[in-house]
Amino acid sequence: MLGWGILFPTALAFRTRSRAHPHLFAMSVPPSGSQPDAAALPPYCASRFRAVRRPTREVKVGVVGVGGANPLRVQSMTTTLTQDVAATVRQTIALAEVGCEIVRITAPNKEAARALKDIRAQVTAAGWGELPLVADIHFLPSAAMEAVEHVEKVRVNPGNYADKKKFAVKEYSDHEYEAELERLHEAFSPLVLRAKELGRALRIGTNHGSLSDRLMNRYGDSPMGMVESALEFIRICQSHGFHDIVLSMKASNPKVMIEAYRLAVAKMNAENMFYPLHLGVTEAGEGEDARIKSAIGIGTILMDGLGDTIRVSLTEDSVYEVPVCQDLAKRAHAIWERGKDLPEHEAPDQINPFAYTRRPVTPITLSEKCEVSREQPPRVIIPAGRPLADHAETVKDVLKAHARNKDAKVEGLLVTLNGSSEHASLATLQKILAPTIKFFVVDLVGSFDVNTMPASVASTPTIWARRFEKGDAADIASASALLKFAARTGGYLAVDTTGAVLASEFGPALARHAHHDRLILTQSAPEAHTHAVGGYRALMREAGKLGLAAPLWIRHTAQQVVIAENFFTARLLEASMVAGNLLCDGLGDFLSVETEPSFEKAVMLTYNILQGARTRSTKTEFVACPSCGRTLFDLQTTTQRIKGRTGHLKGVTIAVMGCIVNGPGEMADADFGYVGGAPAKVNLYVGKECVKYNIPEDEAVDRLVDLIREHGKWVDAELVPVEV
Repeated sequence: MLGWGILFPTALAFRTRSRAHPHLFAMSVPPSGSQPDAAALPPYCASRFRAVRRPTREVKVGVVGVGGANPLRVQSMTTTLTQDVAATVRQTIALAEVGCEIVRITAPNKEAARALKDIRAQVTAAGWGELPLVADIHFLPSAAMEAVEHVEKVRVNPGNYADKKKFAVKEYSDHEYEAELERLHEAFSPLVLRAKELGRALRIGTNHGSLSDRLMNRYGDSPMGMVESALEFIRICQSHGFHDIVLSMKASNPKVMIEAYRLAVAKMNAENMFYPLHLGVTEAGEGEDARIKSAIGIGTILMDGLGDTIRVSLTEDSVYEVPVCQDLAKRAHAIWERGKDLPEHEAPDQINPFAYTRRPVTPITLSEKCEVSREQPPRVIIPAGRPLADHAETVKDVLKAHARNKDAKVEGLLVTLNGSSEHASLATLQKILAPTIKFFVVDLVGSFDVNTMPASVASTPTIWARRFEKGDAADIASASALLKFAARTGGYLAVDTTGAVLASEFGPALARHAHHDRLILTQSAPEAHTHAVGGYRALMREAGKLGLAAPLWIRHTAQQVVIAENFFTARLLEASMVAGNLLCDGLGDFLSVETEPSFEKAVMLTYNILQGARTRSTKTEFVACPSCGRTLFDLQTTTQRIKGRTGHLKGVTIAVMGCIVNGPGEMADADFGYVGGAPAKVNLYVGKECVKYNIPEDEAVDRLVDLIREHGKWVDAELVPVEV
């Protein structure tokens, strides 16, 4: 048993962006009563160092089994108007044809719910009778009662199903709170009883953006509030002997989503609940950013061994969601397969999995305006990807990347030094780029004699990196010599090793060294028995035991790849699953993605992972819903138009919502919101407050820009040179 609560404070923090430092995301403490008692919670997963799948009960959605011994199920959702039966049937079949195993359809009212009968019949007639359909319900129990007659599963959002959502501030007495729960029991029980009678399944789908006023006032806008919202509904189901339940905890912020799922499982374990989980990051947006955010959130939970169905919510045609889900699912199964042989005893790591806290480190200064500390964003290291002899091409790569984006520059350049024969090339590269980048990282391969290093090379701000695999006397002597050299020349030593090596005599020798404040820790290859994230956690656990507060360099390398595939999206998913996972746990002071061969793409991918993990902001953050039958405008083209006008606003968050269902709530940390209010009409928000109503759609983007200007958040975009 892993006793998380023994090591960790109980404060649960959720994030808003720092106004003084928009590149950082600050922490704020939710209201009293929303903080989980970590000491009282059982473990949420079998291991933090290898992925062991959580056992759950099987829930049948039609003939498709979810949870238990079943594989991860892939889900998506139609975007058509539900009452347009023919269009919805076509899209449902298109999803099934690309491998979607469960299809969700919105039913915002009784008319839409009645249409599900014909949709079900026509999908079956087309040869897809075993494809389960799910009705998505918000607000109206009457729509749910109609929908359950026609489809295999009904999803209800506990935050707005027969509960209030007006952002009202009210202190509930215990008596008033219990009265509200009784009212909820009466409103939800008919659906539970009918689902039980018909053999249907229910998903209790909590969204961070739609917690009820009752829960908001007691728990705050927090993961604990999300979990309690779902548990209230699960307890009602259990009171009727109904157990065909799937649970979800979605948020647009991956950190909130991760904390909520972990907390939900811990709380369920405490009550002997073993229901399957549906995973997703809601309102992820479109393109690379959406895939990164989804891989960070979903991938982190999958590496914890949790999850039974997944959906990647994209503001794109829904068929494009399915391949991303499939790519994540096959990686999860590969990781789970490796994690089956669990040791009987594993010491806990030193991370509180239920609350984000950045790991404190010994501050270091690499160059002017480049400090590494808990208060600074993680620094970006980009691999040159070329031999040192090709330094002229490396210079071109760096200058080209800097010209394209002034806010996403190469901070550290990683090169490989194979011996003294390359000293001259290294010196030349450093001389040329010293005014352009902040520091160099030199990976030492083979033999290395510090006494042969030219003075010009040693005088440039440099991190010297060396792999130590044995931890024996030779490694101790080598590390000691390199630390002395680094201290003498004003540099630092990145020790590339594992938790097992650090647990040997090697670790205490480093901790005792006179220049241990010159240390950086990293891991290019995990131990054989763990995955990449588990390897980093083990490394940090051993560092904590030794009192080593050395900064951590997250390296995503080929040795950490789960399934090697030679296309960009695969590399994006793999890097996001590892780096994003660690960043959301508060680990990481440097980041390098060393699996992407394109220099320019590696720069953007690294910055985008930091943005997706909410640890560094270098461009506008967009929260955009994936569209469904409730949407009141074309989300794809509208989102593209808004991005085209506002995508350069560093530190600004803009939410684009097709309807009001999750609008104000899911925009909890957004600066501005663009929300469908009526057909062809848009409402504009500042935070959660609607300030402009019923603006004609063709004027709304211009009015949004005006609103941003009025609040002092606008800057003009700089022109970027384009090669012809």
